[in-house]
Amino acid sequence: MQRLLRRADWDIDGVRDDVRDYVVERLGDPAGVLIVDDTGFLKKGTRSAGVQRQYSGTAGRVENCQIGVFLAYASGAGHALIDRELYLPESWTSDRDRCRAAGITDDIEFATKPRLAQHMIERAQGAQVPFSWVTADEAYGQVKYLRVWLEEHDISYVLATRCNDDVFTPHGRSGRADEMIAAVPAKQWRRISVGDGAHGRREYSWVRIPIRIAWTPGRGHWLLARRSLSDPTEIAYYICAGPRRTTLTELATIAGSRWRVEECFQQAKNEAGLDQYQADEPSARGLDRTVRNTRTARAGTLPRQTGGAAVGPQRPRSTPCLPRRGC
Repeated sequence: MQRLLRRADWDIDGVRDDVRDYVVERLGDPAGVLIVDDTGFLKKGTRSAGVQRQYSGTAGRVENCQIGVFLAYASGAGHALIDRELYLPESWTSDRDRCRAAGITDDIEFATKPRLAQHMIERAQGAQVPFSWVTADEAYGQVKYLRVWLEEHDISYVLATRCNDDVFTPHGRSGRADEMIAAVPAKQWRRISVGDGAHGRREYSWVRIPIRIAWTPGRGHWLLARRSLSDPTEIAYYICAGPRRTTLTELATIAGSRWRVEECFQQAKNEAGLDQYQADEPSARGLDRTVRNTRTARAGTLPRQTGGAAVGPQRPRSTPCLPRRGC
């Protein structure tokens, strides 16, 4: 394994593309969903590429770790990871000597996690990956430049956001997301199941209201809310954009599909050792190869992952995702 990680000469990005194409060949669906999320790799030293004390959602606290941003693909046939980026904090990209020692080339500049997510979505577009929606948690959904970029590229999305996010009604009135949802009559909430989870059916109360983000013929924009059945004070909020005919159930289903990337992480760690990266050299290439090996191993199980429930609205995009470089 150390020889493979450190000395074997193979094209990392080429393998990335091969795995992605393999996944699409078996799971591809025009109604597919791209899911963005990150996970942490706990470390003890200070030399591994990108390592520092930073918040890890995996640990639920600040830890000495590396952070990888991932893109998963989900459809009714299954789900798998198809892309990744190693997050490099500014403390790293501003220290070129440290970067070179870890195998990070001088052309790599600082990029936020949402910007890394954007780059991966761009790669999926360029590779003609079939999908209709993008979804992500609050860490990505609250970042407005990512939402603007998705709008500019006519990509439909359901992105979690913070409760105090400012939104505008179609009439131009602004307000906090939680305050606008609090004003919705109780009779408008609907109980919707978004599929089976580890502890049974995942049912919540859902509601949406129209909001104004941009005016595009045929597209709608909504503030979506998900409320716990057992604790009415537990509410999650989402900013959504998609075809005007999209239903509340469809938006809820897209929002509920995000758990699939968590399952990808869990399977990759339990079955393929994603969190067991222990290469002798602390290089970015070593970690990259570990991630690639993991995804290759997981992709090999895809023929078993068939017959799942539909993820997104079962229809093709009205406008195909075409490759276009963003800022």
